[in-house]
Amino acid sequence: MTRKTRIILLICIAVVAVGALLLYNYFSTQSPQSPPEQSAKGSGSSGKGGAGRVIPVSIYIADFRQLDEGIRSVGTLLPNEEVNISSEIAGKVERIAFDEGTFVKRGGILVKVNDDDLQAQLKRSVFQRDLLHDKLERNRILLDKDAISREAFDQIETDYNMIQADIQLLQVRIDKTEIKAPFDGMIGFRYIGLGSYVQPGTLVARFVDNSKLKVQFSINEKNINKIRNGDWISFSTEGDRIVNRARIYAIDPTIDEQTRTIAMRAMYENAGMRLKPGMLIRVTAGEKSGNTLQVPTEAIVPDAASMKVWVVRGGKAASTPVTTGTRSETMIEITAGLMPGDSVIVTGLLQVREGSQVLISN
Repeated sequence: MTRKTRIILLICIAVVAVGALLLYNYFSTQSPQSPPEQSAKGSGSSGKGGAGRVIPVSIYIADFRQLDEGIRSVGTLLPNEEVNISSEIAGKVERIAFDEGTFVKRGGILVKVNDDDLQAQLKRSVFQRDLLHDKLERNRILLDKDAISREAFDQIETDYNMIQADIQLLQVRIDKTEIKAPFDGMIGFRYIGLGSYVQPGTLVARFVDNSKLKVQFSINEKNINKIRNGDWISFSTEGDRIVNRARIYAIDPTIDEQTRTIAMRAMYENAGMRLKPGMLIRVTAGEKSGNTLQVPTEAIVPDAASMKVWVVRGGKAASTPVTTGTRSETMIEITAGLMPGDSVIVTGLLQVREGSQVLISN
């Protein structure tokens, strides 16, 4: 390499070194400004549970509820009393005195059947009775004077008693032309019309007493010794979380050979006529019953070593370990870890973290 070439190479190396130094100084003075910008951008998403983000949740206020732990079954509600109202005599309907689906007091007239022919027969019999009564009294005087024989007097007395019996029979038949309510209850749809001719046994309407309802259900024969007459049961209807109470008043003396179950009936006071006969119900005949602290089952979060729930305290989510007890289809008993009135989170559980800001949506 010539001397001239070495000089040119040294000059190039010097230029490169100076350029590298200048670039280093430029980036060194610019880099301290970027971290604050990045920190400001990242501050909105950092923090435990997403600090600054409000999570909508719905809550359940923990409270005491009736709990029955024991034998579960499916049953049906039956009316306290139920009859098919029908006519006892033949005749034309001249009056319908009820509105369908209304309450009727015992003895209230439902239907009136025409009784003109019976009234005419009654009037005739009354005239005959009055005539025989006068004749009987005259012959009684004659008998005392031995003016007539005892046999003649007895015949007139028999005729009088027979006409009295005919009058009573006619009055009974006339009374049957008025179809009356046999007890306090609700009248159903009518199956006759005004002016129609009814025969004995013709269905007029169905009549039920809903003031009390019979709860009919069956249990397996293996549990027969766990329930006795007079025990309390609880039941609820489909789509209704209200727990109703009834007391067993009758147990079938025999076991069904096909299902190996025994039928039972309990009586429920149907205040306000809220429940209707024919409803499908879920029955619990309990060995343990009482008021216990309960929350919805979906509020329970399984943990590694125990169970926990999320509660709202001061507008923030906080986890609380709990001890659970009896579980039903929708509720679970809490024996430790909660107090009545605690706001337990039931939705949004996948998003909440310890200390998360929450917005109650229900």
